[in-house]
Amino acid sequence: MTPMDGKRSLLWLSVVVTLVATGGANCSQMVRPPMPPVLHASPSIEEVVKTVNDNSRQIQSFSTNQASIKVPGAPTLRANLAMQRPRRFRLQAETLMGPELDVGSNEELFWFWIRQSQEPGVYYCRHGEFDSSRAQRMIPVSPDQLVEAMGLMELNPALPHQGPFTRPDGRLEIHTIVDTPSGPNKKVTIIDQNYGWVLAQHFYDSHNNPLLSVNAQDHRQDPLSGLVMPKKVLIECPRSQFRMEVVLGDVEINTLSQDRGQLWKMPAYRGSPPIDLGCAAAPAQTTYARQ
Repeated sequence: MTPMDGKRSLLWLSVVVTLVATGGANCSQMVRPPMPPVLHASPSIEEVVKTVNDNSRQIQSFSTNQASIKVPGAPTLRANLAMQRPRRFRLQAETLMGPELDVGSNEELFWFWIRQSQEPGVYYCRHGEFDSSRAQRMIPVSPDQLVEAMGLMELNPALPHQGPFTRPDGRLEIHTIVDTPSGPNKKVTIIDQNYGWVLAQHFYDSHNNPLLSVNAQDHRQDPLSGLVMPKKVLIECPRSQFRMEVVLGDVEINTLSQDRGQLWKMPAYRGSPPIDLGCAAAPAQTTYARQ
């Protein structure tokens, strides 16, 4: 892989993690669940939807200071990661040289900053402007789709689902049509046939071209909350020739307090002006946290 490919991967790393910023868990306090199957043979779509949603909806927040993120052509980064529903998240990575990456989101907007960017800036876009923004042209799927992609997905009962179909490997497969500004997209969700864990998600555009694939591995149950998250998440975007692996260390679930407001503010870095990807006009006044 060339240096340019490595820089492109790092850019995609920042954008994808900014928008998805939720992931799997891998910690010494998490154990493989010695639990009986939740789903019976040949479950209905209603039973599968309820099983998936019951786990996901109970995870309101999590945080860790032992995350690791790896993309081809770039060094593995250690990072701090925090998430709080509905749209609050923050990922900060650094090396011995100092901060390398800062990505995040709050109720208003999402942002990303890379220290080694050829065009220094804190890039941001308001959530409501994403569909018509430059950010949308950079990222082939919406922020909400990417949030689901990292493990806190829900199956909307109101959407047209087909299945569940039983695959040759015994797993369950659900097909869902999702309307987007560019046309109807298809999502294929692969689910564990016993526990209802989401094992893979594949997104396709209106022409059935692959947009994004996510594979979740090595699920663990938190002994305190009883909630289940994957240990490792692999993300691949064929159109951008992008691949990323996310692994988390010790994770605390549902312990983030509501008073950490500074954590969710878009930062300001010296020499990196704010750059609005949502419009061509000058950026509006926004509250920043000085770094």
